[in-house]
Amino acid sequence: MKSDVTLLRTADRLVKAARENDAPVWRDLAGRLTGPTRRSAEVNVSLIDRACSEDETVAVPGKVLGAGRLSKPVTVGAFAFSEGAVRRIEDAGGRALKLEELVEESPAGSGVRLLE
Repeated sequence: MKSDVTLLRTADRLVKAARENDAPVWRDLAGRLTGPTRRSAEVNVSLIDRACSEDETVAVPGKVLGAGRLSKPVTVGAFAFSEGAVRRIEDAGGRALKLEELVEESPAGSGVRLLE
């Protein structure tokens, strides 16, 4: 069982948002976030660049790392970001948001894609 209070609080908020807004994407994200540590996601910005189209919104159930380049503006929501990842996302014209901020922006979860 996870013991990181911030992570558990974030997962609870995601489940609550899923219930209140009938948005299964937030429940799925909460489940992946609280899953086994060996399965936690660490995604490089190069993967985001390859997997996403311009102006897309993605959610990462883990940490975004700064390896690689990002050539288009993308909104990325994640539990954590490295400094390099935030810099690369913002330099490309995108936005790096905590998961709670992403839920506030898109409570219904429409247009949000999970990326692991």
